[in-house]
Amino acid sequence: MIASMTKYSFILLNGQQQELLEQLQAIGLVDITRSAKPIDEHSQKLMGEIELLDGLIQGLEKAEVPEGTKSEPIDGDIVRLAGGMLMRYSDDSVNIKQLRKEVEDMRVWGQFDPDLLAKLGEAGVPVHFHSLSNKQFKQEWEQEYALSVIKADKDVTRFVVAGEDNLPGEIPTPSQDSSALEKELEEKEKHFERVLARIQGAKERIPELRQLRKEAYNKLDLYLAGAAAVPAAEDTIVTLVGYAPSENDSSVSAELDKTGVFYLKDSATVEDNPPIKLKNNWFVRQFEVLTDMYGRPGYDGFDPTPFISVFFLLFFAFCMGDCGYGLILIVIGLLLKKVDSFKDMAPLVVILGIGTAVIGFLFHTFFSMDISTWGIFQPIKWIFLPGKIMGYDGTMVLSIIVGVIHLCLAMCVKTYEETKNKGFLNSLGTWGWTLLIVGGVVVAALALIGVLSKDLTKWIIIVLGVVSALGIFVFNDLKRNKLANVGVGLWDTYNTVTGLIGDVLSYLRLYALGLAGGMLGLAFNNIGQMILGDGSNAILWIPFILIVVIGHTLNIAMAALGAFVHPLRLNFLEFFKNSGYEARGRNYTPLSK
Repeated sequence: MIASMTKYSFILLNGQQQELLEQLQAIGLVDITRSAKPIDEHSQKLMGEIELLDGLIQGLEKAEVPEGTKSEPIDGDIVRLAGGMLMRYSDDSVNIKQLRKEVEDMRVWGQFDPDLLAKLGEAGVPVHFHSLSNKQFKQEWEQEYALSVIKADKDVTRFVVAGEDNLPGEIPTPSQDSSALEKELEEKEKHFERVLARIQGAKERIPELRQLRKEAYNKLDLYLAGAAAVPAAEDTIVTLVGYAPSENDSSVSAELDKTGVFYLKDSATVEDNPPIKLKNNWFVRQFEVLTDMYGRPGYDGFDPTPFISVFFLLFFAFCMGDCGYGLILIVIGLLLKKVDSFKDMAPLVVILGIGTAVIGFLFHTFFSMDISTWGIFQPIKWIFLPGKIMGYDGTMVLSIIVGVIHLCLAMCVKTYEETKNKGFLNSLGTWGWTLLIVGGVVVAALALIGVLSKDLTKWIIIVLGVVSALGIFVFNDLKRNKLANVGVGLWDTYNTVTGLIGDVLSYLRLYALGLAGGMLGLAFNNIGQMILGDGSNAILWIPFILIVVIGHTLNIAMAALGAFVHPLRLNFLEFFKNSGYEARGRNYTPLSK
């Protein structure tokens, strides 16, 4: 849900804003409206410091140091030293890589004396080095020239010619042989070992760089907040506006009273455009990152995260559709808790893994094997999803049912929000569509399970149709001409009917992705089984295990990608469109240390 916010208006003498902002930063609850980008030379400088520190941290983290390298302690200014070491690391890495290639190329020509070659050239017998593809090289050249083939592999022939020649493929005469280059490479690699030791020492000071980045960011945040002050009364007075959650009113007010600053507070309104803070329980909070990918709602909107938490989890599990894959995701999520850069995402991965394991079990699939045929599950076989529902594939029918429920819920949310913001009389058009579609789905479901008789169903549908038609075609806008309303209603009917059919069919992707992943996993199982045979040959177990493990690893990776993207699309496109969700809000980012 969207947390209610309190608006704080500060009035103070020009020059006192810095002290106030530092006090607000210590409180850590007040969001001051500020620019999201540097606005002048000073803020540009602070942003440059942050970007430099970001680059150093990323560079040190990506620098590859062989395991077992003994670190060399780094004392002094870590920013300056780390920058110099990363430049040396980059230069040496490139130089050594290039030198290794030159050594490899020179080894082909063997040992020779460059001085002797120069003397031969001065004596009128120059030695020319050539490298040609085998198709271009002609054997008769060996009879026509003083030619010696040095090395011929399957693609290239390398040869030298003593004396003048006009043969193609000539390369510059090497200035030294491979032994000299190998000695130079050895010296470079020995020097690079020292660089790697210092890089390892710098890696140990990454936490210090992160702390410096935090301090620089706090300075920038504080400066941008101060720049938001509005001068008044010939620049002698300035005003600042901030927002804090209403649930923290007492603590914020108590801290502000200690500062002696004059301030006014009032409940924030939509016109104030306050920052948006989402207030959810632990489970729903794990999915707020998905809401933020699209954008936060306006202050008068609704928080879609509770709906995303349920349906994204359900859709993800449908797309994966395998109990074994769900268990693997749970293990991955638990391991991610130990990785600093991914530990925040670990709970979400575990939740998705649990959902996948449960749905996969109900779909009776374990690493693409049908567990409903296993004897151990026969007593509880009744809980598994049937293979056929009304003559159609059970998973496909279930995907459509879940999609219809998702869209109906979206329309109910839209009706509630529009009624809350515009009033009942100004929302009759939306009420008409919701009664027609959602009411029709509910009545059809009750009729199918036998709760409603045919005659009662017919009369309910007639009443729903008449009431809905009045809202859609006559009262969709009370301030507009009735004939114009009919025209708008017809246009809305065309768009709604065609759009709704496409929206419902979009949910078939849940069935298709689950089916594709299951069939691919089954193919790897079958290939492995064909190689293993009856299992009597112990050696064949090795390729069997390799095929099954590698195959399912690839399948999990591809299935997880599809299971993330497509459920996200169903929420961002189908649900948001039919619920009328708009991302108009900005994140709540209080000044803090």
